[in-house]
Amino acid sequence: MSRKPVVLITGAGGEIGHGLIQKLQLMGRPMITLDLVPIAGDLAGLVRQHYTGSILDKQILDRILTEYEIDLIFHLAAVLSTRGEFAPIIAHQVNVEGTLNMLEFAQHQGESHGRSVTFLYPSSIAVYGFANLQEKNRAGKVCEDLYNHPITMYGCNKLYGEQLGNYYCNYYKQLAALESSMRVDFRGLRFPGLISAQTLPSGGTSDYAPEMIHAAAMGKSYDCFVRDNSKIPFMAMPDAIDSLLQLASVPRKDLSRVVYNVGAFAPSVEQMKKLIFEEFPLAQIGTKIDEKRQRIIDSWPEDVDDSAARNDWGHAPRYDLNSAFRDYLFPKIKEQYHGTK
Repeated sequence: MSRKPVVLITGAGGEIGHGLIQKLQLMGRPMITLDLVPIAGDLAGLVRQHYTGSILDKQILDRILTEYEIDLIFHLAAVLSTRGEFAPIIAHQVNVEGTLNMLEFAQHQGESHGRSVTFLYPSSIAVYGFANLQEKNRAGKVCEDLYNHPITMYGCNKLYGEQLGNYYCNYYKQLAALESSMRVDFRGLRFPGLISAQTLPSGGTSDYAPEMIHAAAMGKSYDCFVRDNSKIPFMAMPDAIDSLLQLASVPRKDLSRVVYNVGAFAPSVEQMKKLIFEEFPLAQIGTKIDEKRQRIIDSWPEDVDDSAARNDWGHAPRYDLNSAFRDYLFPKIKEQYHGTK
């Protein structure tokens, strides 16, 4: 058994996991990872041990429980919004039952080692839902406690996951004869659309943004599946990684909430296309609206009020729209396809 506390990352092979592993390794934090598939070779050497399996497999979780002492969990494993609409039962199993398994795991870890486990939970703007586009436009920047009426299975799952986290953090077994004094230290982040230069888009509903850039860099034509005036908030992946690590490091007493909005920039599709055409003048980007996915995008806020995160723990993204595209996305994506910045 490892006597030095380690970090556990579920869903480590995904877009967030890649950057998080690299950053934690630079910080000198020992890690173990859990994913359905082996993690990429360049990451495998950075972690102490990788478990190939599902968060629904309690035998694997019991094995990890006995072999390691864990003080920090990044629970990244999830079925994302688009896939969740094709497989809602699987999405519920992974996103809800899997999250419940991980919260129980964290609770047992805390009880076993005599200290609360910090549990970072990436949530999503998918937890919001507007009745129509007019309501969205009137709302503007949305704070955490309004318009929580998701229309996707993923959004429903994430909203309930937040509520489960709040329960384990503040009310776990509150009627028991001996209330637990070692509750999970749950912290949720509602991410906007995330854009990574390191990994390919994975089919999320907001992935029209990176899909446009990758297509332009490869010299392929691309039809965006939403209108040019569609608008939701986005964040560059390095800022998303930093926000997770920043929130994980803040003392619990300094947090006024269990779940926080985080944002960076909120461009329209037209604004993003303009930047792409400036960088790739020969890009072929058209529009072919998918009404069903358009409806989902229209149900999400055009921007979020993240003042609580900025006030409580100093959330301050490095990248705005221009610098995210020109200084981060364009150079790194061009390097992938052309070997040059």
